[in-house]
Amino acid sequence: MSRSRNSAGLLMFRKCGAQLEVLLAHPGGPYFRNKDDGAWTIPKGEAGDDEDLLARARIEFEEELGMPAPATTNWIALGNVKQKGGKTVHAWAFEGDCPSDFVAVSNRFELEWPPRSGQMKQFPEVDRAEFFPLDKARKKLKDAQVAFLDRLVEALGSHEK
Repeated sequence: MSRSRNSAGLLMFRKCGAQLEVLLAHPGGPYFRNKDDGAWTIPKGEAGDDEDLLARARIEFEEELGMPAPATTNWIALGNVKQKGGKTVHAWAFEGDCPSDFVAVSNRFELEWPPRSGQMKQFPEVDRAEFFPLDKARKKLKDAQVAFLDRLVEALGSHEK
């Protein structure tokens, strides 16, 4: 079975005074342990070819962060981007916040680690999630996903970049 070339995700944002902040997820596992700028992503996951992408994005948000996406109808469609590896990411934004004691609790994946050791270990898909102001989020996000920030700003009619 081939892997999906589509992912779907949600970008939560909040307004702190005049500043816009977005919630980003840092990938878990040994390959991302020491990576920061350019490694973060919106909470997202693979979608089947005929799957409802918004429904998949809501499921992935909960699986990767451990909190459900809200039951809102105020989704802001952010379109899609194509990442370097060829995967297309579809995204929606919504206004929300996390509880003050929020800690991301992600589903886990299994990986042979160290490579060629024959030892299988489990790692969280997301090892942490954090709100960032837009200027910092632009540095943290994978390059292709920065377009989602621009589209969010445009959709909100904000002058903040």
